[in-house]
Amino acid sequence: MLSLLGANWSTFLLGFWNTILCSLISLFFSLIIGSGFAILETVPNKFWRAVAKVYVEIFRNIPLLVVTMVFYLVLPTYTPLKLTGFQAGTIGLSIYSSAFIAETVRSGIQSVGTGQMEGARSNGMTYWQAMRYVILPQAFRIVIPPLGNQFVNLIKNSSILAFVAGFDLMYQGDIVASNTFQTIPSYVLVGLFYLALTLPLSYYMQYLEKKGV
Repeated sequence: MLSLLGANWSTFLLGFWNTILCSLISLFFSLIIGSGFAILETVPNKFWRAVAKVYVEIFRNIPLLVVTMVFYLVLPTYTPLKLTGFQAGTIGLSIYSSAFIAETVRSGIQSVGTGQMEGARSNGMTYWQAMRYVILPQAFRIVIPPLGNQFVNLIKNSSILAFVAGFDLMYQGDIVASNTFQTIPSYVLVGLFYLALTLPLSYYMQYLEKKGV
């Protein structure tokens, strides 16, 4: 297996880098989008709560592959928008993950006592100022463990790029397996690369949880 890794190091490294890049970009945007919709799910306005709920329910109940294929195949067919496999996969992963993150953050917001919002408003803060400076910091501390799980799932779900020629780890593993006919060692190496990404994140989240950050 080491000889296989040595002979195909650049191929695996390219896939590893693309997986990291896709995961970081998707993590950034899914956290922003998900947090935004989580806030909308808790605002007093019924219309915006309904909009957020529809968004979350749609993307939580559609397979990631379908979401990705919409951007990779459907949009280029009916619009001038042309996306690479990496771009389509990253966008699909960001939107898909944001729905799950929205529910996680929403639960954190609703776990904060209502007196916190009332106290902030009585001190002259607007609703959005209270949400930003009082509610969200407490909510994110509460949801660190489930958010960590979502981040780990996001990294594993980045393998969706393999279906749209996104040159991620799984895609490169497929290439190595087909070129060398060493299927099992190729996918074992892919799994080890994924572990190198997910295990440190899992342990770090456990550390934060114990620390009470």
